[in-house]
Amino acid sequence: MESPVPAKGHHDIGFLLLPGFSQLAFSSALEPLRMANHLADRTLYTWHLVSRDGTAVTASSGLPTAVDQALEPMPALDLLLVCGGVEVQRHGDRATLSWLRRLAERRIPLGAVCTGGYVLARAGLLDGYRCTLHWEHISSLHEARRFPAVIFTSQLFVMDRDRYTCSGGIAPLDMMLHLIGRQQGLALAEAIAEEFIHERIRGVGDRQRSPLRVRLGHSHPKLEEVATLMEANLQEPLALDELARYTGLSRRQLERLFQRYVGCPPLKYYLELRLARARLLLQQTRMPITEVALACGFVSPPHFTKCYHDHFGHSPSGERKRRQQRQAELALPDDPLL
Repeated sequence: MESPVPAKGHHDIGFLLLPGFSQLAFSSALEPLRMANHLADRTLYTWHLVSRDGTAVTASSGLPTAVDQALEPMPALDLLLVCGGVEVQRHGDRATLSWLRRLAERRIPLGAVCTGGYVLARAGLLDGYRCTLHWEHISSLHEARRFPAVIFTSQLFVMDRDRYTCSGGIAPLDMMLHLIGRQQGLALAEAIAEEFIHERIRGVGDRQRSPLRVRLGHSHPKLEEVATLMEANLQEPLALDELARYTGLSRRQLERLFQRYVGCPPLKYYLELRLARARLLLQQTRMPITEVALACGFVSPPHFTKCYHDHFGHSPSGERKRRQQRQAELALPDDPLL
């Protein structure tokens, strides 16, 4: 959908930094604005860093970042981006949520990078919108049935009316390049990408994850097709013959492809995907272990426990205890993301 942000001219962008924010995601959103000014040889963008109380904010890396101001007085902005990261559930306090709602009432476009979309959703500012956040949290949101009025997608970024959301890592770079392209012209966006040695400006149709591509170091269409099918069918796993039939392969071809390129049988890879999702649900939700097992395609809790222990070296209940111990060490409240 088309952006309501006015085209051309000067734009003021605000960044609300939440404690534990991702420095990489924040920098990926900020640096394109700096480079736009540099290449245009004039100030197209100014930015303001905001924290709840106006003090420096510590990123997930442990590096403190100074800010320009507190929530009040409210700055005049053309766009506000919420920058999240680890333990984001701790930082959607009443004052912050109220401040974001007042920005929305003034019709200031709002966005988020990494897990910042969780705070916008808690404020009720994503109801009826399509949006995204880091892939690690999307499945947990679905399983926990949080924010049912929000339409979560696994896209790299989403620009829906006056809401701009993207996943973590360097995904904000692509979203901001699209925004700059709309406001200042595609030529400038492409020049920025070239300066950053960013070979392709990824689009809204790109997904956050390319199954197996990072592991293989290259793209293998048939393997990626199989892996995508596996990820889409974790709760009710497909049989090996079904995976082969849906992708136009024989069972033997499928087994040979995985053995050659992945180094393990396809069902072992499939099991690892299901266990990885189970681990996220155990860490991020309060779902009973029995429900986690069913959500990840295990027919019985004992079988789930055995597979989990064999793979991770501890039981599902042990995973929960490890999280509680970590929270106690860091003096964090026992409040999972979901």
